[in-house]
Amino acid sequence: MIRVMLVDDQELLRTGFRMVLGAQPDIEVVAEAGDGAAAVRAARTAGADVVLMDVRMPVMDGVEATRLIRAEPDGPRVLILTTFDLDEYAFAALKAGASGFLLKDVPPADLVSAIRSVHSGDAVVAPSTTRRLLERFAVHLPSPGTAEPAALDGLTAREREVLVLVARGLSNTEIAARLVLAEATVKTHLGRILAKLGLRDRAQAVVYAYESGLVTPNSAG
Repeated sequence: MIRVMLVDDQELLRTGFRMVLGAQPDIEVVAEAGDGAAAVRAARTAGADVVLMDVRMPVMDGVEATRLIRAEPDGPRVLILTTFDLDEYAFAALKAGASGFLLKDVPPADLVSAIRSVHSGDAVVAPSTTRRLLERFAVHLPSPGTAEPAALDGLTAREREVLVLVARGLSNTEIAARLVLAEATVKTHLGRILAKLGLRDRAQAVVYAYESGLVTPNSAG
């Protein structure tokens, strides 16, 4: 069973999500919270695998709650709920450790699929959407010529190639075709990249590539 915690200050929205998820044979809603502070407290005892987290809430917003929850050892993965996909909160939440974000009016089937994907370790932000977010908030990113962090020196030339293509929005299948590799080999490279850079998932890798200056918005078309 995938254990899910719902965090939103609108009880009606939580009720709707609970009904959708409760109809799934492999998903169980184990806790709910109406603000970020309550979510942080509940996350310590609920044993949730995935947290559906609103970003705009009283007491503590979803970004800070995500940061605190992800800082816990073996903390649950966080999937952000937002009203607008080009939202500074969504951008900040990715940096705080969220595995992706969904619009609140997501179709039920997509919501369920996203939870399963996050639980399995994938990110559910389309890299192209992440790129649009990063372009929108490029003012916060390094300017061209900024020195790359030393951690990038630990990547092989091939791993750097893969990271750049991930940041440019290519899927594993597309990267495999571009580099003439097996898709399984691309997955292996991506796994090594995440391990070497201390990143959690594909979404974090995209953010890192931009923040390190390895890729810039203008070069990612």
